[in-house]
Amino acid sequence: MKSLISAASAAALACVCLSGCGTITQGTSQNITITSTPPGGHCDLNRKGEHVATLDKTPGTVKVDKTKNDILLTCTMPGYQEASVNLESGYGAGTFGNIILGGGIGWAIDSASGADNKYPSTANVQFVPVSTAAAPTPAPTQVADTKPAGSATCTHDQEVQAKLAQQNGYTGGPKCD
Repeated sequence: MKSLISAASAAALACVCLSGCGTITQGTSQNITITSTPPGGHCDLNRKGEHVATLDKTPGTVKVDKTKNDILLTCTMPGYQEASVNLESGYGAGTFGNIILGGGIGWAIDSASGADNKYPSTANVQFVPVSTAAAPTPAPTQVADTKPAGSATCTHDQEVQAKLAQQNGYTGGPKCD
């Protein structure tokens, strides 16, 4: 009976000591390494509209506090379109073990501190070049008159050139009868 009480006491003590063990073993913050293609982008991280961190130039690493809320990573780079990536908050590795071993107390402590959450450890942003403005349509060019001098008819090639010039709105070109 004495050993049963000792075992129960040890188990209860372990549960109390392990309560919030994610807070101790995994911490309440984490590093996220950010890369971009091409490198050199400026990135801001926002969570629920609040600024969380800034990376002046990719590649690099930022440290963020862990919570249950996703982070929006937005990067800019001159000559490229703005690029965004959603960093989803998921459960940390020890969350379920903590629920089993620590019970509700351990989970509550870790949940309140953010220790039971985890973001991806890396994020890659793909920049897309800013599309150039559409090139202006060139003015119709004049096709040189290639009709043989003094000839009333054109060759087959000259007739094709004349027809194409007329269809494309060119002024000039062979004058075939």
